[in-house]
Amino acid sequence: MAAQLLDGKVMSDALRAEIAEKVAALKAKGVTPGLAVILVGEDPASQIYVRNKGIGCEQTGMHSVTIRMPEETTQQELEDQIRALNEDPAIHGILVQLPLPKHLDEAAALAVIVPEKDVDGFHVQNAGKLLNGLNGVVACTPKGALEMIRRTGVNLSGKEAVVVGRSNIVGKPMGVLLLQENCTVTICHSRTADLAAHTRRADVLVAAVGKAKFITADMVKPGAIVIDVGINRVDGKVVGDVDFDNVKEVAGWITPVPGGVGRMTITMLLQNTLEAAERTLA
Repeated sequence: MAAQLLDGKVMSDALRAEIAEKVAALKAKGVTPGLAVILVGEDPASQIYVRNKGIGCEQTGMHSVTIRMPEETTQQELEDQIRALNEDPAIHGILVQLPLPKHLDEAAALAVIVPEKDVDGFHVQNAGKLLNGLNGVVACTPKGALEMIRRTGVNLSGKEAVVVGRSNIVGKPMGVLLLQENCTVTICHSRTADLAAHTRRADVLVAAVGKAKFITADMVKPGAIVIDVGINRVDGKVVGDVDFDNVKEVAGWITPVPGGVGRMTITMLLQNTLEAAERTLA
């Protein structure tokens, strides 16, 4: 029997409706959640992501601004722009669209964002709070992936979870979130010996490596929840890290690409911005 599809669009639309209601309630109290996105250069993929974030803000009634800076922007100019947004009371969330041009220091720029406006959840203070089980902003992609996993209705306590990929943006925070759900977590990476031996034990398998169709059907435990975070372009098409057509015949639940985690990522960004605005009234 083919896997049940974890449809990111359906889940996202439902969550955005809930967010819109909360935004309306916040507006009634005189606060309009505001998101500022800084886009440096002309990267085509980044242009699409930024446009989709603007659409999400419009759908939910939030205020959004996109600050476009030229490719030759200096580190000082970028950081000065971030500092100005830190001081702007109409802006509750600041996002620097990645990747930045190669001459810019991403880590240094992200560190300038005040943690309470870091709606991407990349600031070291928010990453540290996540690791220590404290309330903070959680990175959008792993937060969205966990929401999709929860919506299977499977009790995660005691389950084997395997995350393939150890990036600071997805792999590491995903592992921590699953650990907080009482899973037994293994994080695999490029140096892992016998990767398939690990993935075949996984009740929950999260692929975040950036290699097209890397996870094949023989690497998946029958009935597993398979979350595909990958976005790869092959012959003009967008495909994930999972060989979807074959893995769906083995897995119990699976996310598509496109239409899966990517859409939920933007919805979690909206949720993080809403929560940042709500905190200003606390």
